[in-house]
This record gives sequence, C-alpha cells and structure tokens, in this order.
Amino acid sequence: MRIVAILATFNEERFIRGCLEHLLRHGLEVYLIDNDSQDRTVAIAERYLQRGLLGIETFPRAGTFESRPMLARKEQLADELDADWFMHVDPDEIRLPRRADRTLAQEFAEADERGFNAINFQEYTFVPTRESPDHDHPDYERTMRSYYPFLPSFPHRLNAWKKQARRVDLASSGGHRVQFAGLRMHPDSFPMRHYLYLSVAHAIRKHVDKSFSPAELALGWHRARAALRAEKIVLQSERELRRYTGDHALDPANPLKKHPLLA
Repeated sequence: MRIVAILATFNEERFIRGCLEHLLRHGLEVYLIDNDSQDRTVAIAERYLQRGLLGIETFPRAGTFESRPMLARKEQLADELDADWFMHVDPDEIRLPRRADRTLAQEFAEADERGFNAINFQEYTFVPTRESPDHDHPDYERTMRSYYPFLPSFPHRLNAWKKQARRVDLASSGGHRVQFAGLRMHPDSFPMRHYLYLSVAHAIRKHVDKSFSPAELALGWHRARAALRAEKIVLQSERELRRYTGDHALDPANPLKKHPLLA
C-alpha cells in the first residue's frame, strides 16, 4: 500500500530533516510544497529526492502567510497523485503509530483492512520551560521533554485519509479535519508530537515575525498568533507540564483547549 504525506514548509530548516527521516522510516513517501523559504529548507530536502521524497514544488509567497491556497493545492495533489492514502502534515509534527513495534504504514494498512478511511491524531504539544528554555538545536527531540495534551475539540487532527473518487475538502477547516462523503474514522486516535516552538527566540521568529493574510484573519484564522507579542511570551514551569518518558506513556487525560503561548 502506498501512503503519501503532503508537507508544506516555510523556513523550516530546523525541522525538515527530522520530519522527512521519520516519515520515510515509517514507510511513507513525501511530496513537498515550499512556500518560498529563505533558509536552507529546500537544500536540505533535496538530499531526499529519489529516496522517498517524490518531488518539491515552489508555492509563491505574496508577502504574507496564507494557508488556504496551499491547503487547496494539497487537495488537488491528493486527487492527482497515485497513492492509496494521504496525510496532511506540518514539519514540526511527529506522527506516531499506536504501537512501538509497528510503523505508520502498517497501522494505515490495518485501518484500511478494517474498513476505515480516515485517521485522527491526538496532539501532544512539546514546549520549552523556565528550567530548560533553549532547545533550538538539531537534538531538540531528545532534550525537550515537557508537554501537555491539546484538544480544543474532537476530532481535532482528522487529516489522514484514503484516496477518494472525488476531491476531498481539507481547506475549509484550516487543514484540521478532512471532509468527504462516506467518511469512516478509525475509533482510535493515533498519537502526534507537536513541537510548537523550541525557545523564546524561535517563537518570535516562527509566530511574532510572521505576517498573516488579512482575508484569513477576517475568517477568524491565525488571530491568536497574529496577536502574539514578544514581550508576552512567558515560559511555563516544568511543574505545570508532563514529563515525556516515551511515546508509549504519552498521557491524553485532561487536555488543554488553548495553547498557553497563544491564549
């Protein structure tokens, strides 16, 4: 079974290598849409062409971050590419199988065999803390161990799906929930680690310094990020968070409905 992760990037040189290697190791192929990155994102990604990365295309950036056109492009690619399943993924996410002894590809194949055609992911958000504030380095997955479960509504990350005869709708939910006729969601949510930011300086680069599309702000999208100011970024204490000991022990109980950084 062929599974393609459709990945969009903008200045993601910190995350792109780890993201690609994780997806390829789990039996997926990847198609990359780059939104005019100004750093080494594309140069790093090019090393994976012919190694599971199917292609890299440039999506022009009109001065602001605008997600809806890129999501529409992902819908189009899912309609055109030859694959059995697709997954919408961002470079700061690590999608995981439910069991450590299985790959994502094996889990998707089992879901398919059981008649399900969509998979939801439970998000676990990893953040720096006052006690350990800087993880802006290649080894961030090993050093950044504090997290909280995040679930503003259910399903929140319903964005892996089986190829459909007609084009799916991914854009109207901002990429969070795919929609199509006859959707049958797997009853178990698969885990997902999300590295929201790696340090205060990284949060400023990633969120504060970003300009957002006025049209999407008018829709209610991105408002918390657009309102974020550098002086308002306050790191949580490790005592307020959960300690990561392994993917098998991620705790979904009492999830937050808002990211403290963006509340």
